[in-house]
This record gives sequence, C-alpha cells and structure tokens, in this order.
Amino acid sequence: MIKVEHISKSYGKVKALQDISFEVSGKEIFGIIGPDGAGKSTLFRILTTLILADQGSVHINGLDSVKNYRTIRNNIGYMPGKFSLYQDLSVEENLKFFVSIFNTTIEENYRLIKDIYKQLEPFKNRRAGALSGGMKQKLALSCALIHKPDILFLDEPTTGVDPVSRKEFWDMLQELKKEGIVILVSTSYMDEAGLCDRIALIQKGEFLTVNTPQNIVHEYTELLWAVSSEHMSKLLTDLRKHPEIKTCYAFGDVHHITTNQTFTNNTQADNFSNDIKQYLENSGHTNIVLHTIQASVEDCFMKLAEHTNEKSLTLNSHE
Repeated sequence: MIKVEHISKSYGKVKALQDISFEVSGKEIFGIIGPDGAGKSTLFRILTTLILADQGSVHINGLDSVKNYRTIRNNIGYMPGKFSLYQDLSVEENLKFFVSIFNTTIEENYRLIKDIYKQLEPFKNRRAGALSGGMKQKLALSCALIHKPDILFLDEPTTGVDPVSRKEFWDMLQELKKEGIVILVSTSYMDEAGLCDRIALIQKGEFLTVNTPQNIVHEYTELLWAVSSEHMSKLLTDLRKHPEIKTCYAFGDVHHITTNQTFTNNTQADNFSNDIKQYLENSGHTNIVLHTIQASVEDCFMKLAEHTNEKSLTLNSHE
C-alpha cells in the first residue's frame, strides 16, 4: 500500500532525509523510531503529499504522490505532531468541520471512532484549546479517522502525553488495525517500538534498519551488562575511563556497558565482571550491582547509530 523508493530531502545544507526506501503492505502498525531531528516529520510530510522530496518517488495505493496527490489526500488520515485543529471551535464543531471536508457524516463511520469519542462526549461543547493533552490527542485522532482512511499517518502522537493516555492510545491503534487500516506512526519513545509490527530506526535522515522489533533485538550479539552504584554520575565517568569498556550509556537508573573483549565461555565473562567490580571499588564506589541483561531496541539503536557514525567518519577521512 506504501512504496517509498530512494527519497531524499534537504533544507539548504541540512540533509533531512538521505536515500530512504521501504514498503508497507497489509494490516500492520509500522513504526518510525528515532530522536528529535532525525527526519521523522519531514518523511511524514512527504508521505502525506504536503511537501515534495528532492529525489525519489512515493506511491500510496499504487498512486504517484506527485501526480495523484488529490486522490491520495482523500484516502489517508494524518495527525501531525503539533495539535493543529481549530482551538476556538468546540470538540463537536471540529468533528463536524472535518466531516464536511470529506463529504461524509459522523453516523456513516461512527463505529471507527465510537470508543474514542465516548471519552470526548462529556466535553463536546468545550473549546479544543481548553482540552487536556490526552483529550486533544483523542480529538485529533477522531478527526483523522472520520472519513475511514485506508492509511493513517500519526506523527509523534504520544509526545507530551501522560503514561496512562499513552497506553490508551496504543490500545486504540491495535483496535484500528483490526479494522484493516494500515498505520504508520513515528515516535521518539523507544519503549513504544515493541508495540509495532515492524519498525524502521532512523538517525540523521537515514534508516539504520527495518525489521520486526524481535528480529532487531535478536541481531544484537554482544554481551551487555547493567551497572549501578551509589554515585551514578561518577560511575558513568569511571566506566568510560576503563580501557576494556567499549561503550557505556545511561539507561534510567542503570548504565549499560559492552566490552572490547571476546569471551569463549562463561568463566571469562564472570572474570571480566569481577575485574570491573574490583576497579569500581578501587575508584570509591559502593553498593555496586553488575549483571548481564537482554538488549532492548534502544540498545540496538545505539549500536547501529554508533556503527553509522564510525562509517561516516571513515568515509570523510578518505575524501
């Protein structure tokens, strides 16, 4: 249903997207995961025919996004990252406005938004600008769905929303997938990657990989440790000073580390752990906890991004 081939986009000297290609078909939630400034919003604006790519092509349901943009717009739903409905209109007035644009009725596709709109109904006369973040999100989704689109584009829909509303929103997406709607969602929250059927990890305008979250984690082959102590800031500095530690990143209340060493058995890995504990004790750390862990999608992202940066530096050194 979506076919993207070698699209690139620049703003002056800034390369927002670099040779992006992927396909999405069938009933799935496809996530585009990456930090702020990675190119997610630019990609969504191209996919929804709002801006043109400098190079490459996009086809939506077999239609060219440049030649057939009017038809495409009638068959997709788009929820931009920034709340963009009419803030001075009420909840009900915003919904009626979108119904009139797409020449449909609320009743015709009400089943698609019923579970969402039930939560909005008590506030139907409230101005959209006066809604909470979670309620604004639900209203924007209702407006994007009211014409029963084939494909739904959601650009960072859970940014700035409380954890409960985030969970409710993803539950709604799972229900919409059952209706046969293809969903593309972007997010900077790595923990949301596991809620997608497939994901693309994006950094500096480039896709690092496209796969299922499970396969991406499975491809992470390095041993990974979680480390904590009483003084986490000093711990990060001391770990990065150790010559045998390859990478060290802060992850919440622990630090994740990998090593330059190669182990052929568990005893060697245990010896490395003991050496690190001893080093940290000698550096003045107390209550040290160190154990191996399963990699997360965020660990995989950090590894792939690091590899891409190393590759870029190598290419630049040869220029």
